[in-house]
Formats: sequence, structure tokens, C-alpha cells
Amino acid sequence: MSFKHFIQITKPGIIFGNVLSVAGGFFLASKGHVDLAIFLAAMIGTSLVVASGCVFNNCIDRDIDLKMERTKNRVLVQGLISLKLALAYATVLGVAGVALLYTVANPLAALFAVIGFVIYVGFYSLYLKRKSVHGTLVGSLSGAMPPVIGYVAVSNTFDMAALTLLVMFSLWQMPHSYAIAIFRFNDYLAASIPVLPVKRGIQVAKKHILIYILAFLVATLMLTFSGYAGMSYLAVAAAMGMYWLYMAWTGYKAVDDTVWARKLFVFSIFTITALSVMMSLDFKVPTELLLTYAP
Repeated sequence: MSFKHFIQITKPGIIFGNVLSVAGGFFLASKGHVDLAIFLAAMIGTSLVVASGCVFNNCIDRDIDLKMERTKNRVLVQGLISLKLALAYATVLGVAGVALLYTVANPLAALFAVIGFVIYVGFYSLYLKRKSVHGTLVGSLSGAMPPVIGYVAVSNTFDMAALTLLVMFSLWQMPHSYAIAIFRFNDYLAASIPVLPVKRGIQVAKKHILIYILAFLVATLMLTFSGYAGMSYLAVAAAMGMYWLYMAWTGYKAVDDTVWARKLFVFSIFTITALSVMMSLDFKVPTELLLTYAP
């Protein structure tokens, strides 16, 4: 047992991806006026809660992780950290994260962190992941919470921008997750996880991927159309979304589904990163639009 093992079970890659989206939501709401204390609380607090959820997920998934090539060497599967210690560690991380958000940011930010945690650990990891083809859809809601936490940490209100972030990041999770399930098809099959490509076939999954990316594209543009982001953001969102949609379309003629799905997955990360960066840089005050059109 080493310090490295305690880092590994928090899934640092997932934490890093979520931190980018927290920053996107935060700077979108800040509109250039950054409170450093709230920013650090949002970033660190959300990271701790996400880390807690990932450790709990590792504890819950020990049996199925053993059956998957990608996860069979995870710390808890190998018994490098005891289950009791891992559970205590996860609890401390979660409590610390929620407490930081509650005290330094606001109770609303803490509430969304708790909602995301409950959905991921309670609904998804404990039950739906193993039992339902709709587990991915429910789990996507938890993955969409970080940008919302970043946004409400500043705004202290759940407005149209917060709703748009929740919808667009939820929609993004779906093709992203289905792409993983396609190029890791044999792993999911071996572990009897009823993801859509395994349960209903890769062709059906391709159709769903296309529909979700189209819906995601529309949702991303709403940040500009509802007056929260500018034209530079709109241009990047449209370009990235359209190319991602084109990539999904090429899946129907893909010679190798595994190669295609992996490329789709990688581009999904570029897309959400680009949008998080652009909403941080190209924010807009909604009232400015209202004043523009005032008689």
C-alpha cells in the first residue's frame, strides 16, 4: 500500500476532465469578475466529491472489474488497499468536498455536488449499471453536475444557463460513453454489463450516438442564443459539433467499429474541452442583449 494507490483509486483522469468543466461553468458565470476563494473552493470541493464517488465506485465494482481486461489490475481488485480503508477514505473525501463547497461557495453548489454523488454512487453504481440499459442515461446526469456546480458557485441561482449546461453535458456523456462501450465491447460483455451496444447491438448504438450528438449540438448553441456566450463560442461549438456529427455519420460505413469508436471517443474529449475553454473566455451578460434590442 502506497500513496500512489490512494491517488489511483480516485481516478485522476476523470477528476481532471471534471475540473475543466467546473472552470468553464465558473468563468461563464463570473463574467470577468473572479473571486479566487470561490474559484478554488469550486475546483477543489468538486474534485474531492468526484474523487469520493470514484473510490466508492471502485469499491462497488470490484467483482466486475476483475472480469474486464481494462480494470482487472485496479488497486482494490488486487487487494492493495483494504475495502474498509477505501470506504473510510471515500467518506472523508466526500464530506470534505461538500463542506468546502457549502462554507466557501454556497449551499446550492454543495447541493448539486450531493445530487451528482447520489446519482453516480447510489443509482448508477449500486444498481442501474448492472441492471438496466438505461444506466448510462441516468449516470450522465452525475457527469453533468461539475459545470453546474462551477456556475451556481458564482451565481447562487439555477437559471437558464445552468439548465443549458446540465442538458448539454448530459447529452455529451451519451455518445462519449457509447463509444467506450463499442471499443471495449468484449470487456462489457465479459462483465455482463447491459450497455446499449452489448444489449441491443452496435448498429442501434450508432443510431443513438448520431441522435445524441445532434441534440448536443443544438444544446451547445443555446448558450449563445439565450445570451450567455458570445459569437466566438458559437463558432467553435458549431464547428466542433458538426465535425463530431460527421464522425458519427461515418460510423455507418466504418470498416472497423473499434477504430471508429475510439476516434469518436477521443474527439468527444477535444470537443468538451474546447467548449469549456470557450465558455470561460467568451461569456456575455444577458442584460446586454436585452438593452441592445430595447426601443
